[in-house]
Amino acid sequence: MSTDAAPTSPTLPLPGGAIPVLGLGTWQASGDGARSAVETALGLGYRHVDTATGYGNEAEVGRALAAAGLPREEVFVTTKLPPDHAGRERQTLEASLEALGLDHLDLWLIHWPPGGEARPDVWEKLLAARDEGLVRSVGVSNYSLEQVDALVAATGEAPAVNQVPWSPVDHDPALLDAHRGRGVVLEGYSPLKRTDLDAPALVEVARAHDVTPAQVVLRWHVEHDVVVIPKSTDPGRLAANLAVLGFSLTPDEVAAVDALATR
Repeated sequence: MSTDAAPTSPTLPLPGGAIPVLGLGTWQASGDGARSAVETALGLGYRHVDTATGYGNEAEVGRALAAAGLPREEVFVTTKLPPDHAGRERQTLEASLEALGLDHLDLWLIHWPPGGEARPDVWEKLLAARDEGLVRSVGVSNYSLEQVDALVAATGEAPAVNQVPWSPVDHDPALLDAHRGRGVVLEGYSPLKRTDLDAPALVEVARAHDVTPAQVVLRWHVEHDVVVIPKSTDPGRLAANLAVLGFSLTPDEVAAVDALATR
């Protein structure tokens, strides 16, 4: 399958603008490797980059964004507030914006529930940053549904996104529907790390489309409207991941991958 084309990712609506369903994760990418990976990805056609204060690479991501020279509105940028920065939300956001070379974020997430608690007081600081125009949409990461509900109960506003581990073995239609019923977009990370890529169902679907099992997993996320942010610094892998926008799975193939769920 050719990876020369640069297909456009489908998007999902958020309160502050659409989020591309396929993005680039940058966890564990650092230094020149992080900068080069983001530059390469943007050159290939990626328009969604996910980082975090805790990754220590916001400055490298920022340099790549500047080098790409793309109009600001064409690139969706996410970063995250470390849970131990509760109480320092504004300072952390300002430092992130400076490192990234941006005047606003597209999405700012609470990276983990601070101290394992929902912390509506922290959530209120994210909402305030959004209302100031420093962030277009705000959300959470690694929150349980009960913790999401606690934020809604306290503030009347649901997170735009909940970023959680997601893969075929994690597939939980009830959890996905529960988020959607609350107006929360589910975003999955570690889609491949958590998957047995030798699973016969994946191998069979991959063979039918002349793609890899990893590409089937990423395409499966797209079919379910679950945002997915595979991470890689390898140019060939970056291109292969983007190429999942060039084919589709049949309903039967989606169901076969769904059946790998262990929940």
